[in-house]
Amino acid sequence: MTMQYTIWRDENGIPHIDGKTIAYMYHGQGFSHARDRGMQMLLMRILGQGRLCEILDDSEDSLKIDLFFRRMNWSGNTRHHVENLSPQAHDRLKAYCVGINSAFSQKTPLEFKLFGYRPEPWTPEDSILISRMVGYLTLAQSQGEIERLLIEMVQAGVSDDKLEALFPGLLGELDRELLGKVKLHERIVPNEVLWAAGAPRMMASNNWVLAGRKTASGKPILCNDPHLEVNRLPNVWCEMALECADQWMIGGTMPGLPGILIGRNNTLSWGATYAFVDTIDSWVEQCRDGQYYREDGDHWHDFTAREETIRRQKKDPLTVTFYENDLGTLEGDPHKDEYCLITRWAAADSGAASVEASLGMFEAKTVKDGMQTYGRIETGWNYIFADVDGNIGFQMSGQVPIRRQGLSGLVPVPAWQSKNHWQGFIAQEDMPCQYNPDCGFICTANEDLNRFGKASPINMPMGSYRSDRIADLLAGRDDWQSEDMFAMHFDVYSRQAEDYMKILRPLLPDTPQGKILADWDLQYDLASKGATLFEAFYKALYREVFGKRGLGEAVINFLQNETGTFIDFYANFDCILLGETSPWFGDQTRDDLFRNVAKKALKIEPQPWSAKQKYTMTNIFFGGKLPAFLGFDRGPLTAIGGRATIYQGQIYRSGGRDTTFMPSFRFVTDFDQETLRTNLAGGPSDRRFSKWYCSDLDNWRNGKYKTIHMGQSQQKYRF
Repeated sequence: MTMQYTIWRDENGIPHIDGKTIAYMYHGQGFSHARDRGMQMLLMRILGQGRLCEILDDSEDSLKIDLFFRRMNWSGNTRHHVENLSPQAHDRLKAYCVGINSAFSQKTPLEFKLFGYRPEPWTPEDSILISRMVGYLTLAQSQGEIERLLIEMVQAGVSDDKLEALFPGLLGELDRELLGKVKLHERIVPNEVLWAAGAPRMMASNNWVLAGRKTASGKPILCNDPHLEVNRLPNVWCEMALECADQWMIGGTMPGLPGILIGRNNTLSWGATYAFVDTIDSWVEQCRDGQYYREDGDHWHDFTAREETIRRQKKDPLTVTFYENDLGTLEGDPHKDEYCLITRWAAADSGAASVEASLGMFEAKTVKDGMQTYGRIETGWNYIFADVDGNIGFQMSGQVPIRRQGLSGLVPVPAWQSKNHWQGFIAQEDMPCQYNPDCGFICTANEDLNRFGKASPINMPMGSYRSDRIADLLAGRDDWQSEDMFAMHFDVYSRQAEDYMKILRPLLPDTPQGKILADWDLQYDLASKGATLFEAFYKALYREVFGKRGLGEAVINFLQNETGTFIDFYANFDCILLGETSPWFGDQTRDDLFRNVAKKALKIEPQPWSAKQKYTMTNIFFGGKLPAFLGFDRGPLTAIGGRATIYQGQIYRSGGRDTTFMPSFRFVTDFDQETLRTNLAGGPSDRRFSKWYCSDLDNWRNGKYKTIHMGQSQQKYRF
């Protein structure tokens, strides 16, 4: 394919690709991704293929990472998905891959030259792999982890009444005796080191959209700020502008995937948050002699054995065998006489529909077009839309299993009973959605949105604090402008703290610390000592109620400090702690617990919130191993916000390293203008010595929004 497109950078370093045809445009996007984010793309592919030991780092930690990805098998069974693409989507994806390979043929990222690695050609199958990784890592994965935590709690002897209080209405057909027999091969405590490598951590997000009658311009405004791991360079997102003839598209892309994932085109804008749909289940398999049991027909059946060979630089190749059947992949050895979990992710054998949808957004013109197109994506997202005609909408996506009545998907049940198997998938038209609601706005923030659908795909959402705060603000005015949206992105008022302080304030000790907390304005700003004291109380309350009265303080400390369990599912724990009574309280009243915990926890020296919120952005390839003066890493930086504020500022450890959840990329678009207002925690390039490596970081930190225009910029840089 001869080059029939132009690429140039605007004054912010953002690549603009203008193609003579749409296929050539995607060819240019592939070239741009490989040139600006080639290291990131190749590292993601190496991780997804389970080849870290072979190519980069033959350590025991890397071996665990390779074993995880080989077990998931995302790089396998992709060819037929490419074949299932429409001819148009296939041609565009192929053109995208040709563009990538054209760039790699000219220049290999320096990091891989140091390891003597010459990239294999990028294929459409590789983009399917990236699509699967983006949809699973931390997102669907968190649903699987909570199921294992439930088993650990059962095996630790946590009582039924306490479990029901923590998972209300979700424990149908819980068989304690059976779960007690399960041999757990993967545990939540202690955590593995999977995240020591460069795979992205996805998590929470906010998005909201206002109809024209709620804005000063009379046109819709759409906002999005995906909350991802920001303490890694480069950013997961890569901004880009695509154009062909009189049609254009601008916004956030992910290297390795074609199209604009969140952003806008001439007539339509769209944003996304994770939906917390439950698309991953585990069943209990009874195994012996390499077989599994079924009640119907022939009782014992052979597993399908899949062999994977991991090549290693320092040791002999390691061949591992994974055992599979129609329910998923077994965790354990079926030749032993034991009960094991078998687990399936609904979107594991998917990817084509997601790639096709992303490619299709270039021509989508209306909100209904967007809802129909993105509603077909196999992984779970909350998409919002606005169009130039003034319509707004929301559509949840995801290939969500239908379970028989009485099963929530949280509790592992016997695999040998066919009635417990999935019964198809929820139809797109039954998933939650909205179109032009009477209130004039839509917002989503990972909360329970089942009320908007015929089906109920969510069973373990995040709390509604952020969404409630957004809705409170949006309902209060009808003259919103883009600058007001910028301020909302930086809002650090906590509805969660508001609920707690209603109970705690009259119970506080008569001490300087108690006075500070009593007068706290519920804001998680850098100077706030109230935020620091509240967090000390909140963590101590967890240890008192869930540690001493159930799981053990060491386990609670680990879950708080080294995992995302309380990051994801704090609403379930809050329902207990904010309730007037609970079996978790033992023989104490809630007020006595709050009073006694506060008395002990608030003896600390008050410090500003900034003292607890330090983090460093490290290069994903070198992982903080290089001297600071070389500039691959940036920091220390300080984060505002908390777990339940619109600006979510969470810092904790996972897999032996610091991680964060914060707004990684913010954008606002008002259909009064053909622009996108954005800032990014990083820059366009993953090249340390490029001027675009962290060119947008100061804007992101300081709340300054650049403007992306289509067409020729007054200041144009050579690509």
